[in-house]
Amino acid sequence: MTDSTPRRVTSADVARVAGVSRATVSYVLNDTPDQTISAATRTRVLDAAGALGYAPSAAARALRTGRSDVVLCLLPDWPIGPEVGTLLGSLSTELARSGLTFVAHPGNRADRPIAELWKAITPAAVLAFTDFSAAEIGAMRAAGVALVVGLLGRSTSPRRELEVPQQHVGRLQAEHLAAAGRTAIGYAYPDDDRVRIFAEPRLAGTRIACAARGLAQPSVRIVPLDPDAAAVAVRAWRDEGMTGVCAYNDDVAMAVLAGMRRLGLRAPADLAVIGVDDIPAARLAVPALTTVTTDQAALAAHLAATVLAAIHGHPVAPADLTEIVEVVPRESA
Repeated sequence: MTDSTPRRVTSADVARVAGVSRATVSYVLNDTPDQTISAATRTRVLDAAGALGYAPSAAARALRTGRSDVVLCLLPDWPIGPEVGTLLGSLSTELARSGLTFVAHPGNRADRPIAELWKAITPAAVLAFTDFSAAEIGAMRAAGVALVVGLLGRSTSPRRELEVPQQHVGRLQAEHLAAAGRTAIGYAYPDDDRVRIFAEPRLAGTRIACAARGLAQPSVRIVPLDPDAAAVAVRAWRDEGMTGVCAYNDDVAMAVLAGMRRLGLRAPADLAVIGVDDIPAARLAVPALTTVTTDQAALAAHLAATVLAAIHGHPVAPADLTEIVEVVPRESA
């Protein structure tokens, strides 16, 4: 019985087809400086590599350079909405421009321990939306992982790149409502426990803004994505005298609008509503949804620059990420 497993094309195969040495193949494919290789030879090597479908071994490259070119992003077990999807796509593009490969792994730590993931890949950097323990950080750094970033969380780790902009989102929501005279504010919290890592800093930002303006703390109610259930929360807010609602995101905000319609209420006359993310449906809502948006391309550029600086041992340039968050005013608030 023959083995049907395909054999990996090697640099020796490329050298044989191009009629050159393996050293010449390595010099050409790695664009090694100070090598006197003719244009014709270089073309033969590149043509042979392309025809054979040659892909350099990531493991061999890591041994040669002392590091992997992979940036591993660990995603929690939650739905990837438009904003996070845009961030991941932009981050992949930014890192690719610097010769780095972006790998996103969804799931939770119960499915597979973090150590198994990064040891299997030996990445140059690890990003995650939740915290790392001190032991996890120590193990990765001991293995030569240049950067470890928990993008959100409550630990004492200094690297939580998304914490400030997420809090600023909530602050902008409350400040927009307060500026419009809505001084009794509710907060529509999601019923999906998986997105707490985003919901908590946004709610914290709303609370900070209310305190800064001398307003009562927001009345927090869980709002499912169901018109009847949302109507229960809306009725309670109305009974409490709330005049505006900050919603966790646009989906929850539109649930609030649906609940208002169940009760015969109108936004913003009866209750102003503001969401987050500026998803395409936000501008199609009735009334069109006021929301808060983040420039995900700018955020991705900052994260990519942070990764590159750490990999190359350079200081990380400070950035005011609040500048990339802004209100998109429409009719609902």
